[in-house]
Amino acid sequence: MKTVLFTLALLILTCARPLGTAEANEPPNIVFFFADDQTTSTLGCYGNPIVQTPNIDSLAARGTRFENAFVSQSICWVSRTTILTGLTGRSYGTSANPDVARADAVETLYSDILRQHGYRTGYFGKWHAKMPKGYRQQDHFDAFEAIGRTPYYKPQPDGSLRHETELIVDRGIEFVQAQPKDKPFALNMWFNACHAEDNDRRPGIGQFPWPRAVDGMYEDVDIPAPRLNDPAIFNGLPDFLKTTINRERYFWRWNTPEKYQTNMRAYYRMVSGIDGAIGRFMAALEEAGLADNTIIVYSADNGYYMANRGLAGKWSHYEESLRVPLIVVDPRLDNAQQGKVTDAAALNLDLPATFLDWAGVEVPERYQGHSLRPVVEQGKPADWRSETFHEHFAVRNRIPAFEGLRNERFKYVRYFDHGNHEFLHDLQRDPDELINFAVDPAYADTLQAMRKRTTERVSELGGPLDPLRGTFNPSTPPHPVASAAVGSRPDKDGFVKVFDGKTLRQWSGDKKYWSVQDGALTGETDGALKSNRFISWKNSTIRNFDLRVKVKVTAGGNSGIQYRGTSRPDLGLDVVTGYQCDVVANIPKYNGMLYEEKGRRILSHTGEKVIVDSDGQPWVVDTFPVKTFEADQWHDYRVLVQGNHHQHWIDGHPTADLIDLDEDGRALEGVLAVQVHVGPAMKIQYKDFKIKHLPDDLPLLKAEDHPIPADAYGVRPQGRLPKDWQPPVYGQR
Repeated sequence: MKTVLFTLALLILTCARPLGTAEANEPPNIVFFFADDQTTSTLGCYGNPIVQTPNIDSLAARGTRFENAFVSQSICWVSRTTILTGLTGRSYGTSANPDVARADAVETLYSDILRQHGYRTGYFGKWHAKMPKGYRQQDHFDAFEAIGRTPYYKPQPDGSLRHETELIVDRGIEFVQAQPKDKPFALNMWFNACHAEDNDRRPGIGQFPWPRAVDGMYEDVDIPAPRLNDPAIFNGLPDFLKTTINRERYFWRWNTPEKYQTNMRAYYRMVSGIDGAIGRFMAALEEAGLADNTIIVYSADNGYYMANRGLAGKWSHYEESLRVPLIVVDPRLDNAQQGKVTDAAALNLDLPATFLDWAGVEVPERYQGHSLRPVVEQGKPADWRSETFHEHFAVRNRIPAFEGLRNERFKYVRYFDHGNHEFLHDLQRDPDELINFAVDPAYADTLQAMRKRTTERVSELGGPLDPLRGTFNPSTPPHPVASAAVGSRPDKDGFVKVFDGKTLRQWSGDKKYWSVQDGALTGETDGALKSNRFISWKNSTIRNFDLRVKVKVTAGGNSGIQYRGTSRPDLGLDVVTGYQCDVVANIPKYNGMLYEEKGRRILSHTGEKVIVDSDGQPWVVDTFPVKTFEADQWHDYRVLVQGNHHQHWIDGHPTADLIDLDEDGRALEGVLAVQVHVGPAMKIQYKDFKIKHLPDDLPLLKAEDHPIPADAYGVRPQGRLPKDWQPPVYGQR
């Protein structure tokens, strides 16, 4: 995969026409690649030593890379609408409803102005701009297709699945291939990647679904921990920043080393997926003979914390949230202009003015940004801006709202719904923004001056917002007792519904096998399955828990409750491996036993009390009666997992009791799923499915406290064994 990506980049570099060959008066084409939720630390050309982005890096090598590019507001729809309108959110909205655009503000987008001046315009990808009722975005482009996520993988007419990143670039290539010879074009490809799939919290392919072309990338790479990972950094935040969505989503994505590694690898694959798609587009652009007169822009709608400061998402004033990549390649410029890096402060607000300037079109007076063209063509002008304005007011009842200014030396913001709490950062003395100098008397003059300039800038952009309606609602405790329970609404007994009895909304699986029948989650097969098929719960991973569910399986049927599992897209998008409470009709020694899918396999048969030693060998240390549970009847299954102690029951009767001392083999957190099994035709049903999340810090049982008796014998392994096989005895090893 690495070789393919770098070959694509080399092809682009070696096959492109010499710079400066376009006709001097010919309007340039403009291509705008726009990523989602990407800060600069996730690109090779910005210094990341792991992520593979050869095509984006080659753009930086041939163009201008902005070291100080920011967004005026760090949230998807405001950032996107700012680019479409040339206005900050405060200016395109109203003081009462600032993140929804007024009709007059979005009547004419920059694309409309380009069309009025002879450009053919295209838009493919994520829209997510909050427009007035009845707004028709497709009327503002010659070619338009909104391509969103949820799901990322789109079913195709031939039954295959295609990732949205690939689809967006497919449409872009088709647009270029249909381009008339006598017309310039402006093409927007606005990706949903690298945005997490927020309603799917399964680590890896669930949270960050990548294009399958990059399967396996980074699998053996150990991603360094976040640079700003010291818990003291998070604990030093004010309370209103410690309890917001930024912290809630941290527990969805980054809060354990295992989850962090899985999700970072998946995120990097999304980035490399974008990079590969860009390489494919660039090759098509060259093939169409349009490369030498097409300006390429790459940026993102906002930054991303990537677990820095104990946070997820964006939405606040720190550099990780506001800073974005920005790369501009103008092939009409001479060779001396290649590979430049500029420290000029740029904003997403500048992009529409820049596009119009390139097209030779007068920039409307209402636009609040500045064209970046002079920076790209000649370097930062002497009179270039020295200060940028930033704000956040979207979802004010859950995301703290702020406004403020940033310059080369200082950043000032005030959280105006939270007692006007002020921050003043000295970016030279403290570039990581760990110290709030607003309380330092030595900075009093700077604080007062920036406070005054912020008030003036707010007035220029539309004035103060209306007071917050209602109250601010914290999203999570800063340090929850059970992180899997963050965002859930347990009942009076502490249980959360895993299945609503009506829909598969909370689940992900192939609907060819899964449905809702008679209020039950139902799996069916006709006996022709070649491999097990799974359906997974999307709402959270599970760690320590008490799970209850009623189960009914037809005679001869075979299923299982997977827990602390791992998604295995290498085996199939729906495949989950890991611990399993077996559900097996007609075979009592398997019904309720503890199995490990695609791992250590049988850990304990039903009726065996087992200790798994540190090498992964399970030993039977005691037994208890085995009962038969009639097929085609409802039975109550219970799975209780506390640390490394696993217990199963059916109708209150114990079927498994296991202590897992294998540190390398065991899992302490993972996905919840159920399955239908290869074998005879079957029907499996689950209802009254609920889970109680138990505290994260339950102790792990230790070998010294649970010695394995000398007469303990090995669990019979799966598979065909010699007729004279005898189990090993622990004391005779």
